[in-house]
Amino acid sequence: MASADSGKKPQEKEQNVPSTTTEEDFSKGSYGIMPLIQSKEKIDRELVSVRDINEKLAKQTIWVRGRIHTSRGKGKQCFLVIRHQSATIQAVICVNENVSKPMVKFVTTISKESVVDIEGEVSLTPSPIESCTQKDVELQVKKVFVVSSAEPRLPLLIEDAMRPDDPANDGIQAPHANQETRLDNRVIDLRTPANQAIYRVEAGVCKLFRDTLDAKGFVEIHTPKIISAASEGGANVFQVSYFKSNAYLAQSPQFYKQMAIAADFGKVYTIGAVFRAEDSNTHRHLTEFVGLDLEMAFNYHYHEVVDTIGDLFTQIFKGLAERFTTEIAIISKQFPCEPFEYVEPALRLEYKDGLALLAEAGVQMGSEDDLTTENERILGRIVKAKYHTDFYILDKYPLAVRPFYTMPDPNNPKYSNSYDMFIRGEEILSGAQRIHDAQLLLQRVEHHKVDTKQIKSYIDAFRYGCPPHAGGGIGLERVLMLYLGLGNVRKTSMFPRDPKRVTP
Repeated sequence: MASADSGKKPQEKEQNVPSTTTEEDFSKGSYGIMPLIQSKEKIDRELVSVRDINEKLAKQTIWVRGRIHTSRGKGKQCFLVIRHQSATIQAVICVNENVSKPMVKFVTTISKESVVDIEGEVSLTPSPIESCTQKDVELQVKKVFVVSSAEPRLPLLIEDAMRPDDPANDGIQAPHANQETRLDNRVIDLRTPANQAIYRVEAGVCKLFRDTLDAKGFVEIHTPKIISAASEGGANVFQVSYFKSNAYLAQSPQFYKQMAIAADFGKVYTIGAVFRAEDSNTHRHLTEFVGLDLEMAFNYHYHEVVDTIGDLFTQIFKGLAERFTTEIAIISKQFPCEPFEYVEPALRLEYKDGLALLAEAGVQMGSEDDLTTENERILGRIVKAKYHTDFYILDKYPLAVRPFYTMPDPNNPKYSNSYDMFIRGEEILSGAQRIHDAQLLLQRVEHHKVDTKQIKSYIDAFRYGCPPHAGGGIGLERVLMLYLGLGNVRKTSMFPRDPKRVTP
C-alpha cells in the first residue's frame, strides 16, 4: 500500500494532513478521495445530468457527476462551476452546521478538470448566473468526492481552448490556444462545449444521411479498405505490406459501389474511412477522412440520381436545423458564422452557366478548364448573392477534367454527365453517371492510360450486363466544416490525419 500512497496527487496528501481542529471536522465521511472504481460493487444511486437540472428540481437533493470547470475559494466558502459535456452549473459550499472548515478547504484544493461526485440541494438563484448554462439554479453542496484527479498543471487550459483561434480585439489580452496546441492535447480540447457540440452534429449528419437513404430504399454496404490496386487508377495511394506482396489503402469505395449495382442491389450507400496520399497541407484536405458514398441505378436519365442526392442534402439541412439548434448555437458562440441558407429544390446550374457568371464578374476561364479553389469560392459568392443559397449543384463538367469511368455527354463530347455539389463555395461532393458498357469503358481506360490489368475485376463486372447508374462521394468532415463555417477541416475530425500529423 506504501507504493500507492507515494503516487497520490497533492490534494490527496492535503486530505490526510492532520488538522489542528479535528474536533470541528464533523463533516468527515462527507468528502474525500473516492476509492478507485474497479466495479467491485454496484451503488444504488441516481446521477442527474447537469443539463437536466432546472427549476423543477428546486429544494430536492440530488447527486451529480461532472468536472471542476472553475473553482474560487473565498473565506469560509467556495464557488465551483461543475461541467458535464456542454452543460455547466454553479455549486456553492460554505461552512455551516453540516459543512466543516476542513471540508471547504479540501474542496478548494481539488484541481481543475478533476471528476467529482457531488450531493447537493438544488436552489433557485436570486439573479441569473450568466456564466453557466443552468442560469436559474445552483447546487448547495452537502457531500463531494473526487472520482478521478486531474494533474494540477495541465498542458492546455479549458478556458484557453474555449476561445476562438482569433479572438476579437476587445481590449483584453486573453491567451488562446492555437490549432497545433489543441491537436497535441486533443483529449482536453475535445471537452470544450463547442467540440462537444460539433461531434454531436457530425453524428447527426451521418444519421440523417443513413435514415434518408434507408427511407428511399437504399441498402447499406461495407466495402474493403485493403485493395490490390489504386482505387481509381491514380498514384495518390498508401502502399502497405500484405504478407508476401503489397496492397493499398482504398482511396474510394467507387469500384465496389458500382460492382454492387452490377450485382443488382439497385441503390447502395456506405460510410467508412477513405485514404488519400496527397501532400496537401490545406484547410480542407486530410489524408484520412470519413466518406459518405452512394450509388444508384436509374431508369433513363442520370438526373434521377442528381435529384435524389439534391433532396438528400435538403433533408440533412432540414434535420440539422430542427434537431441541433442548441448545438449549433453553442458552436456559433465560439465560432461565429453567417446562418446557412438553402433553397428547395436544390439549385442546379450547368458548368457553362457557372463560367458565364464568373465571366460577368471579370473571371475568364477556358470552356474545358477545371475550376480552381479560388474560382469555386468566387462562384459561390456570386450564387449566394443571386440565388440566396449556400448549396448548389454544378452539372455537365468538361470530360477532360473527369475520371475515366465518367459517361460522356451524348450531345457534346467535350462535356460529361458529371456534377459537383458545393457548400459555401467549396466542393463537397463529386459524382457522375458511370460508364456501364465494358467496351466504352475500355476505350476510356486506354485514353487515360490506365493499366487494365490493375482493374480487371472492375472491368469484368460490366461484361455480364449492368444497369445504368450514377452516384457520388461526400467528405463528412468537409461538409460539417463548411455548414458550420469553421474554416478548417481539422476542427471537424476528432483525431485528424494530414501529411504532418499521425498523432494522437
